[in-house]
Amino acid sequence: MQQINSTGATIIPESELIINKDGSIYHLNLLPEHISDTIITVGDPDRVERVSRHFDEMEVQIAKREFVTHTGYYKGKRITVISTGMGTDNIDILMNELDALVNIDFTSRTVNEEKIKLKIVRVGTSGALQEDVPLGSHLASHYGVGIDSLMEFYPLEQDENEQSITKSLQQELGLTFRPYCVNGSQELIEKIAFDMIPGNTLTCPGFYAPQGRVLRAGLRNEQLLQVYNQFRVCDFRLTNFEMETAGYYAMGRLLGHEMLSLNAIVANRVTQEFAKNADEVIDDLILKVLDRI
Repeated sequence: MQQINSTGATIIPESELIINKDGSIYHLNLLPEHISDTIITVGDPDRVERVSRHFDEMEVQIAKREFVTHTGYYKGKRITVISTGMGTDNIDILMNELDALVNIDFTSRTVNEEKIKLKIVRVGTSGALQEDVPLGSHLASHYGVGIDSLMEFYPLEQDENEQSITKSLQQELGLTFRPYCVNGSQELIEKIAFDMIPGNTLTCPGFYAPQGRVLRAGLRNEQLLQVYNQFRVCDFRLTNFEMETAGYYAMGRLLGHEMLSLNAIVANRVTQEFAKNADEVIDDLILKVLDRI
């Protein structure tokens, strides 16, 4: 049964919004003042320092589990960089808790009337699914397509085009659930990714079999990579894949935040090549984002 306060606002129970003894949000271990409204996210906790080493001034350094957070100033702009670990399950935690930090009053446990819209840019690595997406390039995800089941639990709304894509992909893959498809922020694309390769990123629920990799466990569908490569709905195709983008885009739509996923292409699964200068490609993308964000 919902609790209502004297102003008629719904009180969020302690079991739903878990706050640590120091007043910080449960998993991220952050207070509202610890973050900027401009956030760069990375998967690898070690990559946080590769971003924040460019800061002119460091203000916050906090780590809990795979979530490492640095907030500081770059050329006068306050920026937060935070690591997420891998997978959309972690993105579920990250996005809900970041939103809570800016849009929920921790004292009254009620949602703020005025909402803050965060600008969140993922800087990650990805493998290309098309031969014409070159190693060492930077790709901006105009759409994220999720074949994980996260959105089976949320009331995500999709337009007719997005539903057409996900219905076709469900049939191609023989899935028992409908994938989901969500666009990135046009505002952030125009500001940050105007000269990057436009792409449609497939988000997989794993690194090995879901991405067509075979070590010892085998694959149920030995033609999986070929299915990804050849999938088409009109002129829509899948350009690359990774493990978080669609989760970001879907949660961004649900919560009202501006989201953009940028990918350093370090592998091409069609040509079976891996970039020898992967670190350089990632560092170039980091600096490009810092200068444009």
